[in-house]
Amino acid sequence: MIGALQTPAEQAEPAERTVGEDSTDDEQLAALLRALAHPVRLRIVRLAGDREWPVGALADRLGIDQPIASQHLRILRDAGAMAVRRDGNRRLYRSDAERLAAVRLFLDSVWPDALDRLQAAAEARPREARG
Repeated sequence: MIGALQTPAEQAEPAERTVGEDSTDDEQLAALLRALAHPVRLRIVRLAGDREWPVGALADRLGIDQPIASQHLRILRDAGAMAVRRDGNRRLYRSDAERLAAVRLFLDSVWPDALDRLQAAAEARPREARG
């Protein structure tokens, strides 16, 4: 049925797939972006990027109550931004770099050459004009 909505050229040549092209991918990416759209959760992702943290230590480091930290961690975990590992009766949290890479891939697909163009423009200006 979907093929009927495509032109004959689109049916003959499969388009190159980009991040977020599939509606399921879009929903997962949107959930991840919503989870990251809070200052405390951004701080958690940054802190947990290079090591595992128990919820109590994260709460202490962030200066928030443990139940609040647990709530933020649940939101991040449900969105796929955090990996969790059990260690006895504790849960250790770490940012899921692979899942978070989806955000970067999406942004790179939106602005594929933006940094290259910015660098070229900066290098094209005479040195004196740059200050």
